[in-house]
Amino acid sequence: MKPARTRFAPSPTGYLHVGGVRTALFAWLLAKQSKGQFILRLEDTDKAREVQGSERHIIDSLHWLGLQWDEGVDIGGPYAPYKQSERLSIYKEWGEKLVAKGRAYADPYTQAEVETFRQQAKDSKQPFLFRNHRPENPPIWDGTQPLRFKSDPKAYTWHDAVMGELSAGEEAIDDFILIKSDGYPTYNFCHIIDDLLMNCTHVIRSQEFVSSIPRFLNLYEALEIERPILATLPVVLGPDGKKKLSKRDGAKDILDYAREGYLPEAMMNFMATLGWNDGTEQEIFSAQELIDTFQLDRVQRGGAKFDEQRLLWMNGMHMRALSIDDVATRAQTFWPPEAASYTDDYKKRILRLVQERLKYFAELPALTSFFFQDLPINPSLWTENKQLKKLNAGELKNLLNLARNTLAECDFSVTCLTNHLNDLLEKTQQKPAVLFSLVRIATTQAPASPALAETLAVLGREVVLRRIDAMLPTL
Repeated sequence: MKPARTRFAPSPTGYLHVGGVRTALFAWLLAKQSKGQFILRLEDTDKAREVQGSERHIIDSLHWLGLQWDEGVDIGGPYAPYKQSERLSIYKEWGEKLVAKGRAYADPYTQAEVETFRQQAKDSKQPFLFRNHRPENPPIWDGTQPLRFKSDPKAYTWHDAVMGELSAGEEAIDDFILIKSDGYPTYNFCHIIDDLLMNCTHVIRSQEFVSSIPRFLNLYEALEIERPILATLPVVLGPDGKKKLSKRDGAKDILDYAREGYLPEAMMNFMATLGWNDGTEQEIFSAQELIDTFQLDRVQRGGAKFDEQRLLWMNGMHMRALSIDDVATRAQTFWPPEAASYTDDYKKRILRLVQERLKYFAELPALTSFFFQDLPINPSLWTENKQLKKLNAGELKNLLNLARNTLAECDFSVTCLTNHLNDLLEKTQQKPAVLFSLVRIATTQAPASPALAETLAVLGREVVLRRIDAMLPTL
């Protein structure tokens, strides 16, 4: 494959969610695989919808995910500037070229006049086409009026690198605005000029733009330029698989996942496999494996369902693949406040216990708080336990007292604790679900914990015996 030059060109109109970032990821993968370049461009020509801080958010989101660009808004490059609001003179120059060729004209109509045309089409039950109302003698374009493209209606058939052969009739072609009266270009115009001048070989975008492609093809011809390879990604569907994923369905800010302690490599893996696979049963991929195997023609043509549970599973799989030192480094900002006074070695011992169960780092306080403080005694933990509620208070107290005396004889190594707990099972003839649950509740006051012997070993003799002594009078 020849080196590809791809780009991600979001608008700074809000936060990025999964659908938008997946487009960036696929463009990045293609560039990396072909040893090409990935460009970050900002399409900031709609000033009315621009949200303050969005540019920084876009940059931070892509950095967190691990997508690095070779040229872009914050680092520059040979085709700078990469922010469309700083390229207005370029678009004006190309607009004038179209005027000179007779392929663009100043639009003299007011909004009210256009609405009249639209209503006339509606009344006659015809689609509204602006080209049916072209002015016979348009004024000279001086920038105070919109510049509109003079289309050449025709049918098109074109190849899409994902969707295959697509076609549209001439009814899809109309005159559209190139540059607004405020001097800012429309997306339909400026992205084509930028892609040309920045030598982009591929344009990867979401399915919402597919109906506009015939107009783009018409403009490519008018400009007498070769179009890049077009690739249309199907939408990401909501959990029900019936409609496009929206905020209401869980399309969160991508940085919310960072704040919740998801791993960026797991998020990359998850998004890459939303509608793409390498033809095997493999589901867990490293970034390099994705780069090595990614192909546009293996992107599915139908929408891919966003499955939060699959993301959790995938994040857990990546979590368990980390070294304990890596887990400890990434977990630093997620510990409960009470952990601040404890050593790093103690925290690593805890992480070794919970790593198998940890799905994302924001779970750490709930999973580990009992390692750092004595939690309030909660009688519901044993009164609502299916096994323990079969025993009366006297039986529970006798069993816990026996466990306390047995554990007191132990050196609190995992081996010793395991042996003593197993001996106690034989002595009492109790089920593990009864004995171990009672000891676990007494020492953690938590509904669940890691393996009991390992948990007791980390807590240590003094804490374990003190907590059992505190619970005994409450039974």
